[in-house]
Order: sequence, then C-alpha cells, then structure tokens
Amino acid sequence: MKKYGKFAVLIAIILAVMVWLALAGSGGAKTYYKTVAELSQMGDRAYSQRLRVGGDVATGSIEHHGKQVVFVLKQDKQDLKVVYSGQDPLPDTFRDGAQALAEGKMDRDGTFHATNIQAKCASKYEAKPSLKPGQVPNINSGTKSSI
Repeated sequence: MKKYGKFAVLIAIILAVMVWLALAGSGGAKTYYKTVAELSQMGDRAYSQRLRVGGDVATGSIEHHGKQVVFVLKQDKQDLKVVYSGQDPLPDTFRDGAQALAEGKMDRDGTFHATNIQAKCASKYEAKPSLKPGQVPNINSGTKSSI
C-alpha cells in the first residue's frame, strides 16, 4: 500500500505544479482589445492592463524618431497618440488611413506605448466594385464568370 500512496502523492504534486504554472503563465499573457473610444472610458483601469487598441491611422501623423515611431490612432472624433518602440519592423500595410492594432500599455500622460503593431489596408481585401456577389473575374478571357 505504501508504494501506491507514494505514487499518488507524486501525481498530486505534479498536477498541482502544472495547474500553478498554467495559472501563473496566463496572467501575464492577458491582453484586452479596446477601441479608442472604449479606452477613454476605462479610467484608471487603462493604466494597469496590457491592451490592444484598434483604430485608423490619422493622415499625416506618422513620424519616425530614430527607433521610435509616433502616430495617432483615430476613431470617430477621438484621437490616441501612440509611440511604438518595438523590435520588429512595421508592417508593409502600415500607412496613413490604414486600420491598425497597437498592443502595449497606456501611460498616465495619455500616450499609448506599443510594443507590437498590426495593420491592414482594407481596400486591398475588398472585392472589385464591378463584380456582383458570386462572380469571379475570368483571368483568361477578361470576362466575368459566375460560381
């Protein structure tokens, strides 16, 4: 019986360590997605959490200062100054008017310090205006065909 008791205690210890590692590791990885408008409504909670903030890059706002890039995210009539100082280069689709997602932390001075930037250019992924739903351009003959 002692043999099974030692084995059960060992299994219980291993399971307890695995649960502890899972809970401790997931706490730092939590990142909440917010829009610029939602971020302004968070109050003091915005300073204590890792966040992802989405919006449109304001036209003419992108400035390169050495390894830092400063730009403004807009949503409706609200602006958010973002300072990116991450290690990775900015995506090719990051430009004026692009939809962007900045991941980082909010500073008390109202600046969002991002460590990761994702961007997409919406017009690049939209269907051509001349095509109707269900139609695909026929590459060989230049005419449209239906699916």
